[in-house]
Amino acid sequence: MSDPTTEELGPLFPKDEHNLKLESNVHPTDWENPKAEGKYNMVVIGAGTAGLVASSIAAGLGGKVALIERHLLGGDCLNVGCVPSKAIIAAAHAAASVRDAGEMGINVPDGVTADFGHAMERMRKLRADISPHDSAARFRDLGMDVFLGDAKFTGPNTVEVDGQTLHFKKAVIATGARASAPPIDGLDGVEFLTNETLFSLTELPKRFGIVGAGPIGCEMAQSFARLGSEVTLFESEHSVLTKEDKEAGEIVYESLKKDGVNIVCCGKDLKLTKTEGTGVRCVVNSHGEKHDVEVDRLLIAVGRAPNVEELGMEKAGVEYHKRGVTVNDKLQTTNKDIYAAGDICSPFQFTHAADFMARNVVRNALFFGGSKTSKLVIPWVTYTDPEVAHVGILASEINESDHDTYRVDMEKVDRAILEGTTNGFVKIHTLKGKDKIVAATVVAKNAGDMISQVSQAMAFGIGLGKIGGTISPYPTQGEAIRKAGDLYGRTRLTPTVAKWMKKWLAFARR
Repeated sequence: MSDPTTEELGPLFPKDEHNLKLESNVHPTDWENPKAEGKYNMVVIGAGTAGLVASSIAAGLGGKVALIERHLLGGDCLNVGCVPSKAIIAAAHAAASVRDAGEMGINVPDGVTADFGHAMERMRKLRADISPHDSAARFRDLGMDVFLGDAKFTGPNTVEVDGQTLHFKKAVIATGARASAPPIDGLDGVEFLTNETLFSLTELPKRFGIVGAGPIGCEMAQSFARLGSEVTLFESEHSVLTKEDKEAGEIVYESLKKDGVNIVCCGKDLKLTKTEGTGVRCVVNSHGEKHDVEVDRLLIAVGRAPNVEELGMEKAGVEYHKRGVTVNDKLQTTNKDIYAAGDICSPFQFTHAADFMARNVVRNALFFGGSKTSKLVIPWVTYTDPEVAHVGILASEINESDHDTYRVDMEKVDRAILEGTTNGFVKIHTLKGKDKIVAATVVAKNAGDMISQVSQAMAFGIGLGKIGGTISPYPTQGEAIRKAGDLYGRTRLTPTVAKWMKKWLAFARR
């Protein structure tokens, strides 16, 4: 099966049994919208993570709820984001483990290759298997009215969908964001992929180009290289993952190079021209050198735009801008009866962020709560190998005059040594002279799992000293975080304390 053009690609291509199952759950073709009657406690527009969480909680508490979705329930996460990408990353991890098995004394015959088509089919099957959790039928059975169609505000407390007018006490805008290509010379004349079309590929591109070395770009560059593509990664800034800790970006950079990714950083004046079929010629200047690279497929992994168009928000008195809907700290829009949650209004465009923002919305909209978004402690993870996880203030906001840093290198952690995954570190930052954690970066094999301990500590005001006093099982990679706590504990042994302890011990010997 050959891959179609960009215009033909989408989450439901190819039309195999797995995608037909997906479609039957998240956008059933035979769905009949219910008849809207009475006033709803809450109308939710958008059935991605934020919309699904808000509507299910509100309905579970006994509210009369309507959920509206124009495309696929489950949103980006299920259909074109977290779920499919992590399935592909898992396949790439397996390929790398086979490739590197010799380091562990495991001899693998020469000529072993990855079956990209099978890996993609596995992804589609697993995505379809997960989809009942986000299905229209499930949310109908939870007691809400589920409408498939385009929603549009017709007034401050009314929404129209499928020719019906829904009256609401409160509403939530959770329409998310979409891939948006940046201005690149020649982009409008070539075929290119985004995260919304990438996972419909059925054949591995021999030569694969990626623009953007952020999380998506790095994850897919490494994965496709491990699965057999000749990958070129273009980035306009220096190095990769430039919003993360500088050392974290350098480690990922070297890991990508090890996997065979050709990285073109500090790229200037990128120009694209169409070649045969879906091919693209990429010409860019980097460090005074001209790079001329032809690829069979091109992924644009930068740019997001909020889905604010055609919602009629002007008639509802809801202000919005190019970055999304305007909200206050309680996620309330300029219409006091309408709230927003998720990618449509947040700089933290993560599934888990949307989840907890939606919880705040229900508290604030239906129960006069005072939950503030600024109080949420939101970690994030880039699922490269090694993973990069962060929580708290940005790396660019950390400085020696205001913060203390406690660092443990993974090469000093026994489990990492035994598994051959010593390329990483834990850095935990506290306020200067105080036991208050303000940020942490973890670079490790399972950094995404490890960061939760620090996130929990920050959320509940637990200091690094108490982390040091918490027993970690040995040997684990997570022990690195406890070791950082030990480092903090040693700073409490001031010269005065040390002198007092020495005198006490001398006295105790008498």
